[in-house]
Amino acid sequence: MARGVEALDLPVWSRASGPSRGPQCRGAMAHLDSEVKEECLREDLKFYFMNPCEKFRARQQIPWKMGLQILKIVMVTTQLVRFGLSNQLVVAFKEENTVAFKHLFLKGYSGVDEDEYSCSVYTQEDTYESIYFAISQFHQLRNLSLGTLGYGENEDNRIGLKVCKQHYKKGTMFPSNETLNIDSDIEIDCIHLDLQTLSKNPQDWKNSSFFRLEFYRLLQVEISFHLKGIDLQTIHSRELPDCYIFQNTIIFDNKAHSGKIKIYFDSDANIEECKDLNISGSIQKNTQYVLVFDAFVIVICLASLILCTRSIVLGLRLRKRFLDFFLEKYKRCVCNADQWEFINRWYILVIISDLMTIIGSILKMEIKAKNLTNYDLCSILLGTSTLFVWVGVIRYLGYFQAYNVLILTMQASLPKVLRFCACAGMIYLGYTFCGWIVLGPYHDKFENLNTVAECLFSLVNGDDMYATFAHIQQKSLLVWLFSRLYLYSFISLFIYMILSLFIAIITDSYDTIKKYQQNGFPATDLQEFLKECGSKEKCQKESSSFLSCICCLRRNGSDDHLTLIN
Repeated sequence: MARGVEALDLPVWSRASGPSRGPQCRGAMAHLDSEVKEECLREDLKFYFMNPCEKFRARQQIPWKMGLQILKIVMVTTQLVRFGLSNQLVVAFKEENTVAFKHLFLKGYSGVDEDEYSCSVYTQEDTYESIYFAISQFHQLRNLSLGTLGYGENEDNRIGLKVCKQHYKKGTMFPSNETLNIDSDIEIDCIHLDLQTLSKNPQDWKNSSFFRLEFYRLLQVEISFHLKGIDLQTIHSRELPDCYIFQNTIIFDNKAHSGKIKIYFDSDANIEECKDLNISGSIQKNTQYVLVFDAFVIVICLASLILCTRSIVLGLRLRKRFLDFFLEKYKRCVCNADQWEFINRWYILVIISDLMTIIGSILKMEIKAKNLTNYDLCSILLGTSTLFVWVGVIRYLGYFQAYNVLILTMQASLPKVLRFCACAGMIYLGYTFCGWIVLGPYHDKFENLNTVAECLFSLVNGDDMYATFAHIQQKSLLVWLFSRLYLYSFISLFIYMILSLFIAIITDSYDTIKKYQQNGFPATDLQEFLKECGSKEKCQKESSSFLSCICCLRRNGSDDHLTLIN
């Protein structure tokens, strides 16, 4: 054993004997132990910041997490495509039924909506005929409709039509004399027409006092009814059919009292579980296969979630070791940039994606089993999770220097871009409010704040410029001149100045990253620590080998729980 120690050629003080050498030996051994801890920490840090390929070459450690992410990309994308094709059938069924309802219940519907409303009437006779037409079509629905439709119960658990009218409480009006006497309180009167009533002579309910409309007091007439339908096209895709309840509303809007009554049609389709399905064939077996596939996706995402969470926890532990060591040795704290290096933001993105995929897959399984019908929430969860999964692929491309430029440029330019957008956004909002209040009455693209913001954003991207200039109404010369000044100043300011500065910020960050890649990045405290030689000038080459041996032994033992899988 003594020969083994001498073979390592340790310093003289390590072989000295006698009580006078005791304190010196203990101090030297304490210093040696500190060097061992420092070298172990440095080795753990180097291993932590390796990519999966470097870890495999260093310790033959199989990159399970990278393989799991690649498998998850394939499975999540496949799941999304299958759900998208199924959801496409649902959307098509709803839209086609809405178009069919408009042709069935709106008299004179041309097939194209006039604006936000479907059609309009301009005479009292046309208004009465449109109301009576909708009621008559509802009564004859079974003989007219080509779809799988039936009558449904409304909120009062009654089958039939509900007609309501809103009007001012009372009043008189003489436009020729410019006199008006009206009570602004609004009254709502409703009548329910069931199938039995509609089966009688139509003149009986048409001659009712309810349908005697005083148009100068009338605000709107609302006809509401519920219909039920079954979507049979899913059978061709070997899926169980869905049962729908269509809540249809026809509104005759006379609030403007301008001589034009706008007719709105709204159909809200809700999917419900079919009460009794008896379908023979292989549909049931196909549904079971899809459910098994979704369950497997959940297992894969759960495994990815556990591994990424474990890596973040172990990274925080390693950061604590480094912070304690740095504070003990150098008597100062580590900068925030180095502390954030231990928290892998890609893992956080993967965890969020896994959580959304698991929740979305559970909802998809419930929808497939016809226990839930919330397609919209499921689509948002699965779509966003798939987006995050594919964005996460950039992390593996970043291991190559040629592809890493994009990530580093985005990371360097993001703070500057956000500050620049905050300043430019103030100018953008100013133009939005100004255009809405001035040009709103004279241009259809400036009628409300939402369309104004969309129109200005299109102008920034060079879209539809001529149409925006040409569609301004020339009823007021002052407004026309203001519109030219407004549009020319906005386009010049945002395209020639603000957009150019925006591109310049990103270009400057790109040039900085390219220069760093050629000349080297500025070294931080963490990088300097990793570059330091563990032995420094006080340890000899053989002593460094001895420390490395001890370090490897300790890491394989008590510190093994800090070895991270990247």
